[in-house]
Parts: sequence; structure tokens; C-alpha cells
Amino acid sequence: MRKIGVFVFFALLLNGGVKAQTLDSKFGVDSIKTIEHASVYQEFVKQKNYRDALPSWWYVFNNAPKFQLKTYTQGVIIMRNMYAQTKNPAYIDTLMMIYDQRVKNFGNEGAVLGQKGYDLYQLTLGNDAKTKEAFGYLSKSFELQGAKTDPQIAKMLFAVADDLLKKGLLTKDEYIQLYLKVTEYAEGGKNHPKKAEQYGELKTTADAFFFNAGVADCATLNSFLAPKFEKEPGNVDVLKEIARFLKRSECTELPLFTNVAEALYKADPSAEAAYNLAILFLKRQEYDKTEAYLKEAIEKGTDPLDKAEYYLRMAQISLSKKQFAEAKKHSLEALKLNPNLGAAYMVIGKAYAFGNKSYGEDDFDHASVFWVAVDKFNKAKQVDASVAEEANELIKTYSQYFPSKDEAFFRGVQPGNTFKVGGWINESTTARFR
Repeated sequence: MRKIGVFVFFALLLNGGVKAQTLDSKFGVDSIKTIEHASVYQEFVKQKNYRDALPSWWYVFNNAPKFQLKTYTQGVIIMRNMYAQTKNPAYIDTLMMIYDQRVKNFGNEGAVLGQKGYDLYQLTLGNDAKTKEAFGYLSKSFELQGAKTDPQIAKMLFAVADDLLKKGLLTKDEYIQLYLKVTEYAEGGKNHPKKAEQYGELKTTADAFFFNAGVADCATLNSFLAPKFEKEPGNVDVLKEIARFLKRSECTELPLFTNVAEALYKADPSAEAAYNLAILFLKRQEYDKTEAYLKEAIEKGTDPLDKAEYYLRMAQISLSKKQFAEAKKHSLEALKLNPNLGAAYMVIGKAYAFGNKSYGEDDFDHASVFWVAVDKFNKAKQVDASVAEEANELIKTYSQYFPSKDEAFFRGVQPGNTFKVGGWINESTTARFR
């Protein structure tokens, strides 16, 4: 206790003493008790003993609200942990009060509201009323902070907006407008000396939420992307972003995509730019030009996943032209680069099924091809859930055309036997019958 007394003496000395000990003074109604209790609760917090920290922290919070900012930052830590231990909602209410009193006594409303909304949403997941309340705090914070907003707060803001949209508590227009504001903010911070990665993650997350939300129809995209193109028709970064938006939303038939693809290739004839033109000519069914630009994209491409997509497009074109062996060849190249590309397995399966009569000499040979076709459809859904629905339909369809037991009998083939389908297909499979 003698050490605390000495500490108090020097603290008062350094601060010039306390003229009037009231709630409005820095040290509150009793300077000695304030400093003693602050020392006690801070020590308990260091020990992560939040329950025993509570009484002393309460004293400082109630009797010396302007003592130090640490009262509020440590109070947040205490309340978060007490709620985690007890699940008592009273601790959330107290946490919200701490944020309010911090603004009252130390200002910085914009930043504090962001933290308040962040905590409220995380601690009350599933409560629609609290989600809306948290969104209000986060929105106000974003409005007040502007470019100074922490990227993590902006990320949480859009995540909460996405939650509200799914629950019908936020309109499509409100969601789109917020998306535009958040992505503009993210783009403004991409060259930040310390937080560039966080801004990039925010942009990626916002884009993913936006496209998965299903609000981006082609007319909507055109309404806010066309002005961006008109404003900066020579900005390569802007052109790339617009092109990606339109491709991802399958809006490549818009005149805007034509303008952007051509402008981007002219400004920067990269693999991506060549691929954009390939997509453009594919929509026009000009296959020679499509293949030429796809080959250019493959030659210039360096990203394995992008190149896999280029090969997949080549495979799909070959399939549409009934060049089944070529379709398989391009699909295999795609799978070397991306083994989880289910669409490539789908192309191979379709090539086998569509070209079944190109193998063998009789009905049994032709029907055996459906075994390996179904094998590919099964593999496709195994590696890529996004193709599962189509794969299941094709499995159901082509399983009906498997060889019959009678046909197999004359070949000496029994159920479960390993069977080799040769020729350009060159696959081993397991015999089963319709």
C-alpha cells in the first residue's frame, strides 16, 4: 500500500495537482482512489482475470470518466471477455455504453462508431434487430470517416449489408449504391504504404459478395459501368475491371463489352485482352477468330488458372465443332493447370458420349463408351460441386445406354470386370449394365 501511496503522490505532482475533484475533472471525485483502482484493474486485465478486474474498472468508469482513454479501451476488452464467459447480454449493453461514453469524453465519433458496430454485429449474430442497429453504426462511421475508414470496418459494413439483403431488410438499390461506395473507397487505398493488402482484400470480398448476391443483372451493370468507361476510356486498370465484371456476370453481349474489349486490346494486348476478344467473337460464332485469340492468350498467359480457362474454351469450341479428340486434348491441358476444373471433365465426358459411334464396330463397342463418359461426369462433380447438377442429369441419361447383360455375355464380360475402351478414348473402366 505504501508503494501505491508514493505512486499517487508523484502522479499528482506531475499533473500539477487536482484543483477540484469532481466527475468533470480528470481524476474524478477522489484522485487517490481513481489511481489506485486504475492500477488494480489494469493488473487484473494483464492477468486476463476479467471478473476480478470489474469492480475497480467500474469505479474508474463511474467516478472518473475523463481520467484516461484506457478506461474505455480496457473496458471493451473486459466486456467482450465477460460476455464470452457468461453469454449474459447485459455485458453487450455495457459494451455499447462504453463506446457512447468514450465519444462523449474523448470524441473521435466516426472511428468509435465503426468499432461499436463491428462488435455489436459479431456478438449478436442472427438477431435481425441488432444487425440493423450495427449496420446503422457502421454506415455512420463510414460516412464520417470517409477515406480514413479502417479497411476492416468497411469490410464488415459490406458483410452486414449482404446479410441484410438476404433477409430482405436492405433494398437492391441500397446494396448496389453501397457496393459502389465501398469499391471506390477500396480503389482509393490500393497504393496505401501499409494497408494496400487490406484494401485489396476488401475489394475482393466486396466483389464476391456482390456477384453472389444475384443483384447484378446486365442492365444494372451497364448503368454504372458505362459511365466509368466513358470517364476513363484509356485507363487499362478500369478497362480490365469492367471486362471482368461483364464476363463474370455473363453480360458479354452488351455493346459495352465490345467497346471495352477492343479498347483494352489496343491499349494493352495482353493475354487477358486477347481472351476478351476471343469471348467477343465466340458470341458472334466467328470460331476462327475466337481460336486465334485463344491461342494468343495461351501463348501470353502466365497465370495457371487463367490458362486453364483458355484451354477450356478451346475444348468447348472443339466439342461444338464435333472435333471430339481435340476437345479431349484441350481439356486435358486445362486439367494439368487446374485439376479441380470440373467443367473440363464435363467436356471430356460429353466428347465420349457424343462421339461414341466413332469407337468400335458394333453396338456393344459403341455402348461401352458410355461407361467412360459417366466416369468423367462422376469425376467432374467429385472435384467441383458447381457442376454436380448437370453431371447428375447426364449420368442419369447415359446410364440408360450402358451395354445389356446379354450383349456382354457374348464378349465374356462380367459385372465388375475391368474393361478397356481403346482408340482415341484409351480409357479403362468398370463394366456395369443397364
